[in-house]
Amino acid sequence: MFKRLLATVFFTLAAAASVHAEENYTVLANPGTVEQAGKIEVREFFWYGCPHCYKLEPHIAKWLQTKPADVSFIRTPAALNPVWEANARGYYTAEALGMVEKTHAPLFQAIHVGRQQIFDQVSLTRFYGGFGADPKNFAGLYNSFAVSGKVGQSKALAQRYQLEGVPAVVVNGKYLVKGESEKVIATINELIVKERAAARSRH
Repeated sequence: MFKRLLATVFFTLAAAASVHAEENYTVLANPGTVEQAGKIEVREFFWYGCPHCYKLEPHIAKWLQTKPADVSFIRTPAALNPVWEANARGYYTAEALGMVEKTHAPLFQAIHVGRQQIFDQVSLTRFYGGFGADPKNFAGLYNSFAVSGKVGQSKALAQRYQLEGVPAVVVNGKYLVKGESEKVIATINELIVKERAAARSRH
């Protein structure tokens, strides 16, 4: 009797946990494809001026330190309006210059702690120049075909996934996770496990 009671409690708790996990994400109506075949993709949409993205960033940074080898992480600066697009162009320019890893956290800090308004080409050129970017080279890349293509891809993905704001994390092109707390990471990890199991069942 006691064993049956324990089993009932266990399954009830497990069911409750499953429902709770599903409440933390949305199954996308228009799933997308992943960039690296054979890897589970975690794509973070963000804007440097977003306070919620700033709060999520430390949790993402901590998770990246132990990211599983079968997971591909992609940062995608959202370009849902002209101001956000300026920051997206700045990000992709920094990426082309190999500067993202040393400027990503400092730019968040400059905006949210330093209260700096770094939301246009002039202020972005100045900011990245502080990390060694040549102003002329930065300006050329900022308006380049390559950077414009990346911004266009960001816009297309945001439209496909029907994003209305950030932060938004899309797992394997199928699931949308919203939020700014450590719970986002827990949900991402649950979905990674879910996708691994789905991949095994297909083979």
